[in-house]
Amino acid sequence: MESNIYDMFYGASPIIHKQARELRGKETKAEKLLWSFLCNRQLQVKFRRQHPINQYIVDFYCHELKLVIEADGGIHDRKEQKEYDHMRNEHLQKFGITLMRFRNSEIFNTTEHVVRLIKNQVDNLR
Repeated sequence: MESNIYDMFYGASPIIHKQARELRGKETKAEKLLWSFLCNRQLQVKFRRQHPINQYIVDFYCHELKLVIEADGGIHDRKEQKEYDHMRNEHLQKFGITLMRFRNSEIFNTTEHVVRLIKNQVDNLR
């Protein structure tokens, strides 16, 4: 599953791009809080929000490091969603992408810890 190193979208279709644009206007409170720490290169790398990758849209993506950050709400506790998330993670990992998932409650209740974990991962991948 080789992709052009400069293709940060990994073949995402125009439909996926359109859906991503729409999602940018519907961010959750957890995504909004996390974005306030990821935007404007605050961690020394550029993150994009609601970014299309192949057939998926990820919450946050740093192309330079091939790092995805996901903010997971309660729906991710459902068995079917867990199975889908697992399959999706495996698919994205085939592109050499590293994934980090945080529950919304973690983002709200331990914001500094979550940001520190992301910063550590950024440092490790540089």
